[in-house]
Amino acid sequence: MKEKLENLIKKTLNSLGIEDKRFVVEHPTDLKMGDYSTNVAIKYGHKEELVRYIALNKSDEIGKVELAGPGFINFYLSKEFFRKSLGEIIEKGENFGKNQNLKGEKTMVEYTDPNPFKEFHIGHLMSNAIGEAVSRIIEWSGSEVKRANYEGDVGLHIAKALWKGNYTLGSRAYDEDPQAKIEIQEINKKIYEQSDPELNRRYENGKKESLQKFEEIYKRLGTKFDYYFFESETGKIGTKIVEENIGKVFEKSEGAVVFKGSHTRVFINSQGLPTYEAKDLGNAKNKYDKYQYTKSIVVTGNEIKDYFKIVLEAMSQIFPELAHKTKHLPHGMLRLPTGKMSSRTGDVITAEELIDEVKTKTKGNEPVAIGAIKYMILRQAIGNDIVFDLEKSVSTEGDSGVYLQYAHARANSVFEKATSQGLTLNTNSQGQTLTREIEKLLYRFPEIVERAGAEYAPHCITTYLTELAASFNNFYAHEQVIGDSPESAYRLAIVQAFKIVMKNGLNILGIPAPERM
Repeated sequence: MKEKLENLIKKTLNSLGIEDKRFVVEHPTDLKMGDYSTNVAIKYGHKEELVRYIALNKSDEIGKVELAGPGFINFYLSKEFFRKSLGEIIEKGENFGKNQNLKGEKTMVEYTDPNPFKEFHIGHLMSNAIGEAVSRIIEWSGSEVKRANYEGDVGLHIAKALWKGNYTLGSRAYDEDPQAKIEIQEINKKIYEQSDPELNRRYENGKKESLQKFEEIYKRLGTKFDYYFFESETGKIGTKIVEENIGKVFEKSEGAVVFKGSHTRVFINSQGLPTYEAKDLGNAKNKYDKYQYTKSIVVTGNEIKDYFKIVLEAMSQIFPELAHKTKHLPHGMLRLPTGKMSSRTGDVITAEELIDEVKTKTKGNEPVAIGAIKYMILRQAIGNDIVFDLEKSVSTEGDSGVYLQYAHARANSVFEKATSQGLTLNTNSQGQTLTREIEKLLYRFPEIVERAGAEYAPHCITTYLTELAASFNNFYAHEQVIGDSPESAYRLAIVQAFKIVMKNGLNILGIPAPERM
């Protein structure tokens, strides 16, 4: 509909001999001000002529055109438009909201990235929720999507964990005990070289156990990865890439190999081992070798934003095509208010602890707990830090995943009850002129999905679904759906359309949509 309005306005400007056509068509904040509004009359004048031409040439889908305020033109869609849109939602069902904007594209989304031998903490949970939602939004925009997980299976953190069989102990000793630091560095070198059979055995067993544990968590979160990449592979590839480009992109400095971009970064350290930077270079090439993506999206925490800029600078000199295809999506931190939850592990709060704590609050209902957590992560823009409020996350009063799930379950219950009583839905509005608020929101879903895809912004969908759920609850509270009223069949169509849109929206966010609660 937005596109149709834009085309109509362009034709109107043509009729006035105006060639420059820069204007905005958007939804007014207040539904009373129409379904769409444009600033075209503010930019170009000719208010009355514009309104007159639009009114004469509009389609039946537009009920009324009005001039408002300093020159905004407001469009009110017709009852016939809303009747048809309900029919379209019901007909398309689980496909309503999909678009083909990215048809033919091949996207790899890398996210979660936990390290074996370390806890899967709430930061990984945040990356997982965002990465999964972004993957699904891109799928809904027509792209083929492959999910990738890049795990640090070599490096100092592994050596610290294997030093005395405990990462926390090893990490503390590395910082405080010079002898322990030397021993841990030696272990680190042996792991890279695979030169110690007993160490190799302990390493392989520990890695296998960690990866199995991670899989259990992914299953709970509803994520299935297509590719797993490991630093043990990418380190070798990255080292080769760096060594081949010494004197061109990199230079030797004090026994190390560095890149002097906007900041100087070490790519191979003085021990001859690849740093994270070199591994990320290797990872970009390794990913492309496995899957020829047109876009590579990398979801990480904000703390490596500057680091990643340098990696992309180096990449743009070696693999300019891959650098151009790469999009870094940094997210904020997930924090817990003081006193809300204690951690059994001391300073690290694991994903499982948080899931289980929320699960307790939802009387053991895991799908509801997962939905509560994901909603709190996805309700605001990706780059912001989030304070996880446990009580708010499980509130049934609004602005929570539970609120959306309850609204979906309620709609399902109403529809099932109506069907059991032999009632059928009908999108024929029986000559009514009244258009409900919920009808004015339902048809917007495809636009919301498009915007979320263009901006990598799951929170657009979360905000929309929360507003839609409130509107449905208001509709349900004031109108009797099941009854002998001639309106019942149309009201039931609204319930079904809402159920479809809510389920589709929750599905995109990776939030379960229970049929009953």
